[in-house]
Amino acid sequence: MSTFDLSGARWEKSSYSSGLGGECVEFARNLSPSGIVPVRDSKSPAGPVLLLTPAAWSDFVAFAANDN
Repeated sequence: MSTFDLSGARWEKSSYSSGLGGECVEFARNLSPSGIVPVRDSKSPAGPVLLLTPAAWSDFVAFAANDN
């Protein structure tokens, strides 16, 4: 298994995340030049992180925007 350094990640909460404890997605856009967009559950910041390609992140955002 390979590792990815997330120490410089600047986590942003998605605009689709509510303040009521549901749908809390955070991402670190500042790492996308490396070819990776880290995504995590803001309720569990020490938990697992998905590492998406910028294309996969774009697909994810488009899917979420369509309320699917």
